[in-house]
Amino acid sequence: MHHHKLWIFVNIAAIILSIVYIWFLRPHDSSILITAQLLAQIGVILFLININMYFIFLVIRKTSLRKVKISLAKFSRYLMKWHIKIALYGTTIIFGHALINLFELGPVIGFNHLKLLSGYLAILCLLFTLFAGYLRHKKASGFRRKFHLITAFVFLGVFLFHMFVFI
Repeated sequence: MHHHKLWIFVNIAAIILSIVYIWFLRPHDSSILITAQLLAQIGVILFLININMYFIFLVIRKTSLRKVKISLAKFSRYLMKWHIKIALYGTTIIFGHALINLFELGPVIGFNHLKLLSGYLAILCLLFTLFAGYLRHKKASGFRRKFHLITAFVFLGVFLFHMFVFI
């Protein structure tokens, strides 16, 4: 399978998996918690869009197919114009998700429950990723690019762990 086809498959699988998990395995009766789930779902999609910048650039570097390189380069130029806005929208949405869950679930399951602890860590990793992105935006360098990339993947890992911790 070509890299770009695998990349598309993984993204579709990630979105389907998050939908199944959030909506079917973690149902809630409370409308405010359903709102928190909706915010989480939107956040997942926005952050997947942004993390995919890495994979777009990876396919551009690795593929030998000229048409794929050209089309992905054009697409990445367009998407990069939205990268910071998507990150800020996603962060705002995730803060809404976090606040709802903190105030609604915290008193029920305890503020030191693994679900909330992993959420705190995910928010901290997200803030580091935003800071690294800010540094990269202000002055690009190889170190700042790698720092932003590493923080983004650490955030992704912590976020995935947080998502799949059962209450």
